[in-house]
Amino acid sequence: MNQLKEEVDSRMKSIEDNASEKTKQKLQKKQKKIDDISEADIDEQIETLEKENKKLKRYQRILDALQEKMEIDSGRVMGLTDGIFSIVMTLLIFGITLPSTEILTDAGLSSFISSILPNIGVTLVSFILLASFWIYHHEFIKLKCLNLVYLWLSMFYLATVCFIPFTTTLIGTYPEFRLSTNIFGINILLVIIFFLLMLNYASKRGFLDEEVIEKDKKYVHHTLYIILGLAVIINLLDFSVNENFIYLFFLVPIISTIRDVRFKLKNTE
Repeated sequence: MNQLKEEVDSRMKSIEDNASEKTKQKLQKKQKKIDDISEADIDEQIETLEKENKKLKRYQRILDALQEKMEIDSGRVMGLTDGIFSIVMTLLIFGITLPSTEILTDAGLSSFISSILPNIGVTLVSFILLASFWIYHHEFIKLKCLNLVYLWLSMFYLATVCFIPFTTTLIGTYPEFRLSTNIFGINILLVIIFFLLMLNYASKRGFLDEEVIEKDKKYVHHTLYIILGLAVIINLLDFSVNENFIYLFFLVPIISTIRDVRFKLKNTE
């Protein structure tokens, strides 16, 4: 029985090293139950330990399968990312359409141009944001390997990027509806959140080609948290004040550039 206890303890320790806080709390509860097992009613206690051991073996196999490095060229994932960004950035222009009826006068053309200005404005906003996201991905995520968890985080990130042309067209077509601006804002928030999840997971697992030192990591995180906070504020202002606050997203490349220059100057001192 002691040998079985040691085996269960060893498995729990192995799982706990790679577990989330919630999983660790569950394991601690299980550990307490195991520690309370007495020598009395030995057959029942051994049966309980065997059941726990089977559950932990199954859990360990699932955990190992998820965390196992995949035999896939990380360059293909990066190529897919670049390809999707290029397509999505190109698709933005298709949200601006010509009128269904023929324009015969300068006044008519002027009226049409005025009517599509909101579409042009939000298209530029989306292009600038996509360019910023691509720059961050290209600069900070250089993979040497990956696993199944990271691969699906990357897929969800790209899915949120792919929705940007749709949410851009939505807000350009229906700027008077606050819901359209909120959907666009949520889309941008999700892109930032999934990028942070990818970066943190890849850094924690050692998947990055170059080890990210602590001060670089803080710089990246703080910059993205500032942009995340800006996205939340813009979304709230769009909803409660005026839909034109969406153009505050033009501050993203300005903030990024200023922080990047300051960070590089600080490192050269």
